[in-house]
Amino acid sequence: MRDGCVELIDQTQLPGRLVWLECRDAATMFEAIRTLRVRGAPAIGVAAAMGLVLAVRNAPDEKDGFLDALLKARDYLASSRPTAVNLFWALDRMVARARSLPGRPVPAVKQALLEEALTIQREDANMCRSIGGHGAVLIPPSATVLTHCNAGSLATAEYGTALAVVYTAFEQGKNVRVFADETRPLLQGARLTAWELHQAGVPVTVVCDSAAGWLMQQKKIDLVLVGADRIAANGDTANKIGTYSLAVLARQNGVPFYVAAPSSTFDLSLADGSEIPIETRSDDEISKPFAWRVVPEGVGCYNPAFDVTPAELISGIVTERGVIRPVCRDRIRDMLGVCPDPR
Repeated sequence: MRDGCVELIDQTQLPGRLVWLECRDAATMFEAIRTLRVRGAPAIGVAAAMGLVLAVRNAPDEKDGFLDALLKARDYLASSRPTAVNLFWALDRMVARARSLPGRPVPAVKQALLEEALTIQREDANMCRSIGGHGAVLIPPSATVLTHCNAGSLATAEYGTALAVVYTAFEQGKNVRVFADETRPLLQGARLTAWELHQAGVPVTVVCDSAAGWLMQQKKIDLVLVGADRIAANGDTANKIGTYSLAVLARQNGVPFYVAAPSSTFDLSLADGSEIPIETRSDDEISKPFAWRVVPEGVGCYNPAFDVTPAELISGIVTERGVIRPVCRDRIRDMLGVCPDPR
């Protein structure tokens, strides 16, 4: 944030144009999150925290009026997207910070909220670096990695989650190359993952989503590495639609399947993946992607944005605290430092 403005790369413009979007109010941030101008669970969390700062910047300096404005802004921003838990985690953390300062004047609370949002941003960058370090040990000296969607620098405050593992291995001198699923319908793999890997000098090849199984069958993939938008208490993981299919194909072909995500992506209030809310997006993303009609007029589309991969299909979850494996309720609680459920 600079001079009361949050600057974001408009990811809908990549790879053709590098455009910076200026967010000066909560409405602009809401629109950026909703329309995927900013996307990726960690990045959404950081953006939402910054959006809350923008929302209350001109709120009344009277305490009751300020708190009312804060809570309304929290609910407004929370309604932008339903699946990525980092959105709600960041907003709740910001509200908790404000409530922890009951005796402070409102201007001081506003400053504290700005500092908290910047702290969330720094923490996310540090977590991504740690994820990269823990995950790089899973990459052989020479390896080909298959990815889905985008879980890199564009999806976080810095460096990425799944791609942090790739970047770290690459920096360590490992001979790593990437096959990036195009990731329909909005092509985040082709447009975003390929763009940032190419910028970083990491060898990358884009493939159709439907080619993944054939690549595995032909022994061209050493491991699959994806991010996550929400992880339930038992390890069931929501990620971009198509991830579940990759996990099934990986199991069939004996290919390790890893998820990389920070601890903030875990939602231990949900027993399993059946409780994860799945966002359904506009038909137009399928029928008219990038304003070009590919489905006949009058034909309906079904566009779930995410699916859920069962824990038993996941070889390990890479977090900033280490690798969770086997993926099960007890190992998750041990790694996250959460007391066992008394039930």
